[in-house]
Amino acid sequence: MLRSSPARVLDAGDEDAVRELLATDPVGACMLAGRVETHGTATASLGAPLWGLYAGRRLEAVCLAGANLIPFARPGAERAAATAFADRARRAGRRCSTVVGPAAAVLPLWDLLAPYWGPAREVRAQQPLLAISGAASVPAEPRVRPVRTEELDTLLPAAVAMFTEEVGVSPLRVDGGAGYRARVAEMVHAGHSLAWIERGEVLFKADIGAVSRDACQVQGVWVSPQHRGQGIGQRGTAAVVEYARTAIAPVVSLYVNDYNRAARTAYERVGFQQVGTYASILF
Repeated sequence: MLRSSPARVLDAGDEDAVRELLATDPVGACMLAGRVETHGTATASLGAPLWGLYAGRRLEAVCLAGANLIPFARPGAERAAATAFADRARRAGRRCSTVVGPAAAVLPLWDLLAPYWGPAREVRAQQPLLAISGAASVPAEPRVRPVRTEELDTLLPAAVAMFTEEVGVSPLRVDGGAGYRARVAEMVHAGHSLAWIERGEVLFKADIGAVSRDACQVQGVWVSPQHRGQGIGQRGTAAVVEYARTAIAPVVSLYVNDYNRAARTAYERVGFQQVGTYASILF
């Protein structure tokens, strides 16, 4: 077992070590890897501090302390990482809306933070992490395509409905939704928001919310309530997989709530297989 030691804020000099660590699990570390590839590891460029835990010269774990608290650790280092990161998190105070990442890193961290940050609004302790690296097993819906910039106002109500249904609170409750609209617009501009839009109505939408060279993560999958039960989710997700594998990254992943049997079945039919487990603590 790794002996506990203090975590420190990483800087540009730690980037090679961070990349080496995250490369040990490209799918599980996708959220962090994409940020590091784009912005490096310095706080000023990342927009939030990246904490790191070393054992000798080897980096054992990292945790991005931004709008989401995202820990990642080598197998066997999770408990020591939780101790080190919880100490920094307690001293900094809660500034995140979610703690999310591989369950093996998130859950021991939350055990230590819960007496100080709790109670959480919801603890999702078992979220299967799924991935696909080949062609989808069901036909792709040809009408699913990247959303155009001028369609932002058409997409936004569907995005708000998805967020509210999935997270349990409206994204409009903070700053009137300005920040959420900016995030949706950013994904549209990047070509990472896909939808089936018919006569001004969004039937299906999904976002490619995290992107690295090796993998990407699909988020925000949603089917209009009046069109559910028709296979749109499966065909739409298949279209997202084909687009992502061609234009973005060779491996496509997502995580799903363990209790959402309908979604899990749909993803299995598309060809996704479980490669790990995530956990989310929602505030």
